[in-house]
Amino acid sequence: MIYNNNSMSIKSWAEDDRPREKLLLKGKAALSDAELIAILIGSGSRNETAVALSKKILASIDNNLNQLGKMSVADLQKFKGIGEAKAISIITALELGRRRRLEEATEKPQITGSKAVFEIMQPLIGELHHEEFWIVYLNNSNKVLHKEQLSKGGLTGTLVDVRLVFKKGIELFSTAIILCHNHPSGKLQPSQADKSITSKLKLAGETLDIKVLDHIIITENAYFSFADENLL
Repeated sequence: MIYNNNSMSIKSWAEDDRPREKLLLKGKAALSDAELIAILIGSGSRNETAVALSKKILASIDNNLNQLGKMSVADLQKFKGIGEAKAISIITALELGRRRRLEEATEKPQITGSKAVFEIMQPLIGELHHEEFWIVYLNNSNKVLHKEQLSKGGLTGTLVDVRLVFKKGIELFSTAIILCHNHPSGKLQPSQADKSITSKLKLAGETLDIKVLDHIIITENAYFSFADENLL
């Protein structure tokens, strides 16, 4: 007889195939995303295991964990076998992961290039559904003095006040700044408005001796650097 693992209880599986036991025996890195989620939810439905149910949830979002982190309790409860408590467990775990990334970013205060900026700012703005414009203020060693949201807008754009950008820079004795904003659309190419505000801020910074080192456009998984593309 051929058994369908989807409908068998996890307890009936070989010990090496059980997520909890597998984690203990082989370490957390040996588990798939579905197996990790299966540990969170504990059990599946009458007709499928926790692992099968987890695979179904992941398949619905093309196995994208970032998308999983955006799902609501109501979204998750659409899957048979996921009640409110299990949905909350999944959301809580993903939120802890996001906060961990944010903490790791704050522990790397020196900017060595555009990728370092992306790693700091992506957890803050990379997954938002609206656009935000931020300024990263640096000292003369390119260490981060402060990060500040300058404006918050809709899906189409934000308003940037040049005076506020440099007022803060002067208060912090900053010698350089990096401009950052997100594109909720996922498109990386800068708009004409992006290019215009970059030129405007660069010119104002030269007058005040505060250099604009870069302008980073951030999406969920990637970024565009004005400096890397020689657009500054």
